[in-house]
Order: sequence, then structure tokens, then C-alpha cells
Amino acid sequence: MLCVVNAQNKQLLFGFNDIPQSVLINPSTTLDNKWYVGFPLLSHIHSNAGSSGVSAYDLFADDGRDFNSKLRDVIFSLEENDFFTLNQQLDIFSGGFSYGKGIEKDNYLSFGMYLETDIIAYHPKDYTILAYEGNANNIGRIFDIGDLNATGEVVSVLHLGTTKKVNDKLTIGARGKIYSSVFNVNSTKNRGSFITQEGDNNFLEHIFDLDLSVQTSGIRSLTEDANSDVSDDIKAIRKRLLLGGNLGLGLDLGLTYQATDQLQFEASLQDFGFIRHTKDIESYSVKGKYTYEGINPIFPEVDDGQTAEEYWNEVADNFEDLFEVDSITAKYTTWRPLKLNAALRYAFGKKVSKDCNCLTKDSGYINAIGAQLYAVNRPKQPQLALTAYYYRRVFKGLRMKVTYTLDSFSYTNIGLGMSTDIGPVNFYLLADNLLDYQNLAKAQSVSLQFGLNLVFGRAH
Repeated sequence: MLCVVNAQNKQLLFGFNDIPQSVLINPSTTLDNKWYVGFPLLSHIHSNAGSSGVSAYDLFADDGRDFNSKLRDVIFSLEENDFFTLNQQLDIFSGGFSYGKGIEKDNYLSFGMYLETDIIAYHPKDYTILAYEGNANNIGRIFDIGDLNATGEVVSVLHLGTTKKVNDKLTIGARGKIYSSVFNVNSTKNRGSFITQEGDNNFLEHIFDLDLSVQTSGIRSLTEDANSDVSDDIKAIRKRLLLGGNLGLGLDLGLTYQATDQLQFEASLQDFGFIRHTKDIESYSVKGKYTYEGINPIFPEVDDGQTAEEYWNEVADNFEDLFEVDSITAKYTTWRPLKLNAALRYAFGKKVSKDCNCLTKDSGYINAIGAQLYAVNRPKQPQLALTAYYYRRVFKGLRMKVTYTLDSFSYTNIGLGMSTDIGPVNFYLLADNLLDYQNLAKAQSVSLQFGLNLVFGRAH
């Protein structure tokens, strides 16, 4: 199955300072322009889907094998730490400009608003085994209820960042963010077990030891029975996008250190922040130890006046009544997935320019190689990726970047990025996992980014 960021890794965009949106990943990035403005809704579109342990080909390949056999192989090959992700980011508007005293502008201000969807669900291994095999052949086996672990949200982000050149070697940056949650579903702190064993009053007894919870915000008002007007739902969602949802604060930090004319180190922390959910909230929990002794094998006597349908309905009702589901409206806080980027870059291949531009700080190197480390905090454990890359200015209006990435999805992730200028119009296209494009069914991750900007005052 295909899934989305990924772990949100944007290794093609990180450090690609010909593209204005690279400053969103590292606020200390020195952009190669005097000012820019993004085309509304088109300046940055990012979509990524991935699965760490399975592809669609594993289930649906036309290889002559029975589907049930392939399904069983997938169920038993996936581990509880395998995951499925979905990430989408859409810039609503964006812009930036350089500023400072005197002729040399050492500072850069960037701003904008984007909409992000982020979903991650871990493989509930014991749940899938129980659903596939049932409990008849698993008497005495303890199933882990804590395998249920998933979170998803849609959030709009209003941001303002600044880049400051401290001296010839060090540049720092920071970006403040206001989050407005549109929807949130969070179920990451589940614990418990389920076991079937021989019973005292019946053939079998089923013992549940549960501590389950699901927290939601922004959903109840849209799904309640009294709400049947779609236009009201659209108005509510639009309001949340414009800072009318559950609010939070965040901070990005970055630094770039130019050790020598050719050697550079850069690093950033993204989304150190939280969202406080206080509006339109509803949570559900089941906690306690329950024992169900199964169906009474003695079928009801006809003269008891109880039909077979009534008997089975009573069994179902008793099973539902066994679990006490609490519905509460308690406020809760979610933390944004903190992301780390760090890269070392070496530039070479100096190009001698015949034109003198005294205001240009361009070193003139047309090639660069580097390595980048990426990490994102996730509910069970951090996800990591390591990238090697090559960057080249092909000519004045075209720059390219090639990446090779090792991550949770693949050891053969080849990516290619392009940024081109036609007059003031900047267009870029970045794509990962190019080797899998010849057969997307085999891909465990697919990522695509593109955008349009108006850029003025290029240094080269």
C-alpha cells in the first residue's frame, strides 16, 4: 500500500537556496534574491505518501499466487513499528525581502501561510492477526491491545521569519508560527491485552484488560445529527483556516556556519511547538478489566417465547454492554512533530565571471556535494534519513540537485530537483524515488514538490 512525508523529509529542498521556499526548512538559509512573492496557492505544493513495510505490488501483483496467501504474508511480515504516513503541504501565500542598513542588506524577512495535513498510523499487528486467524487457534495467546497507535491532523500555519548575518561566517535565523487546528484525531497512549482461555461456566472465556482512548477536536460539530447544512460546515472550516480553530504556537531555529570559502555547515529545528485543543472536543475511553464467557451453547427453547433473532440480539447487546465507553470533553494538548535537519556542504568548480558586481556576495562555485541528516519525532520512535547530494548550476537560469537517500521506506531513493528562471518567474520541480516511477505499484514512498514564484534581484 502507498502512504504519505513521509516522514516529511524534504532533502531536495533543504539548502536549495535558489528556491525561496527553502527558507521554510532552515530560517538561516541565505536566499539568492532581493525579494520574492509566491503565486497564491501555487508557490509550494508538496505531497508525499509512504509505507515502511509493504507496497501495493506485494498484494496485487499478477504473479499467479493466491491473494489470501499474499495477504497472510503481508500481515505476518509487518511489525508493530511499521507505519503508514500521509503528508501534504499547500502554501496559501508567501513572500520575503532583504533589508538592513547601508548598501549591503544582511537581513531577510519572510512570511506566509500554509495548510498542512499530517497522518501516521502504525501497523496494529496483533489486531490484524486476530482479525485474520480468529482466536480459535490462539487459545492462551496474549494479544497486545497497545498496537493501536495513530494520529492525524489538518492545520493552518501563519508564520514570520527572519535571517540575520552575524558575521562573515555565521548566519542565524528564527521563525515564529501560529497554528490553527482544523481537525485532530489522536490515539497514541493505548495499553492492554486480550486473551482467550478455557472457561469455568462455558467452554471459553475472553478476558480484556483495556486502557484505550481516542481524542478528537473539530469533528463533533460537523458530524452531529443536528447539523445537516453543508454550507455551515464549509463556513466553519474556512473560519478555522483563518485562525479560528484550536490555536497553538511554534518556533523554528536555524544556523549556517561558513567554515571556509568552500565548506559550510547548516542545521535547523522545525516545529518546536504545541496546539491546545479547547473547542469542539470529544474524547472516548475504555478502561478496566472485562470478562466475557461467550455464547451459551444451549439454544433457547421454543416454548420460552424467545425467537432465534431475539436470542442473538441479546447476545450482541450483552457484549456491547460489557464495555463502558466514556465520552468526555476534556481539553488536551498535542505537540507538533519536531524535525531536525543538519548538513555539511563542500563547494567546488569556481566559475570566473567577466562582469564585476560589487554588491554580489556570490562565491562563484558552480558545484557542491554534501551530506544531510534528517530526523522527526514520532509517537513510537524517531524516524531517520541520511542523504548524499550533488548540486550544480547548469547555467544562469537553471540549477539542478540530485540526491540519494537511505530512509525507512527504501535504500534506493534517488531524487532529482530542478529550479529554473524565465525572467522573474521561478519554477521548481522536485521528485523522489525516481527508480520506482517505472512501476509505482512497487513504490513504498512517493514524494513530489513544485511551485511558482516571482523572484527579483538574483545574485547570479
